[in-house]
Amino acid sequence: MSAERIDLAAVLQKTALLSSLSPSELHLLAARTVRKLFSTGELLFSEGEPCNGLHIVSRGKVRIFKTSMSGREQVLAVEGPGGSVAELPVFDGGPYPASVIALEDTEIAYISRRDFQAFCMEHPEVALKVLAVVGARLRRLVGIIEELSFTTIRQRLASTLLKLAQTEGKKTPRGVEFRLPASHQEMANQLGTVRELISRNLMRLQAEGLLEVDARQVIVKDMNGLAALLETSA
Repeated sequence: MSAERIDLAAVLQKTALLSSLSPSELHLLAARTVRKLFSTGELLFSEGEPCNGLHIVSRGKVRIFKTSMSGREQVLAVEGPGGSVAELPVFDGGPYPASVIALEDTEIAYISRRDFQAFCMEHPEVALKVLAVVGARLRRLVGIIEELSFTTIRQRLASTLLKLAQTEGKKTPRGVEFRLPASHQEMANQLGTVRELISRNLMRLQAEGLLEVDARQVIVKDMNGLAALLETSA
């Protein structure tokens, strides 16, 4: 992958962890930052590898995921420009707790563990922001655990479709229309299941008159009916 060089100080300034720093502080940290390029489908690192530094997405998009012994994936988060990855192991010295892969051609601003720890010692407000980001990620993970533990695949799929209809949908005479942003396999990874069950449940929802599905194009014909599924265990 080749790409035009990005101003690393500008990238760092747009990152939640570092947005409070002055221009001189940002340039000081940028001098310790390395630019790394990853092609679509390339691993940034794998779960269990030693953590050597903090990764900040400059351009592109990455997926954070866990893999079971059987090879099934569970998506934990997707991060785009300004998002950071591996904040916790940078401090606790442990290995990477999950794997990260580039969803598209991606540029990373990489700061070594030693340099980032030293910078946080000099700038405690950055360490506090790290805690806030890690706390938000923990809340998101707790939400994933709750969904996997207490809801059915049908409910999780209905919830995802409702959110997409509300945020991406366009009202038409036939219903609320939108395009699925991911393949059935990618949706299965996000919802903690297998592709076959995603396809089967989409077909079931269509047979019940709640949806029309044509490949990745979806029309929700009955928003209230879809929402009602969240209250049942059917």
